[in-house]
Amino acid sequence: MGMIEESTLYERVDGDPFFVALVERFYEGVATDPVLRPLYPDDLAPGKAHLAGFLSQYWGGPPQYSMERGHPQLRRRHAPFAIGQVERDAWMHHMTDAVAASGCSPQDAVLLLAYFDGTATFLMNRD
Repeated sequence: MGMIEESTLYERVDGDPFFVALVERFYEGVATDPVLRPLYPDDLAPGKAHLAGFLSQYWGGPPQYSMERGHPQLRRRHAPFAIGQVERDAWMHHMTDAVAASGCSPQDAVLLLAYFDGTATFLMNRD
């Protein structure tokens, strides 16, 4: 009786290109969002690279993000930005659209959205 190997989400979506495309779609929404755009720097490229790298690693890819940036420290990295319910919901709106357009399986979409929903709520720092 052999062991059944569980695949990671990273493997199921074919790795880095999936996360790069997901983040690109997400940032298309952020770029024109009147609530979120002011929270981001003028140059969105570094943030895109950081988010794609973090997500790739988080979902089972190589530890490139941690090698380059250290521990994710999500709360500390987001502390300078006022994130209340409105900002959280706007962020989730764009990420939900990006996941829906990603072509991943319905099961993986559920996993991604559950993670994003919990994390977006966790990062709220304003009433």
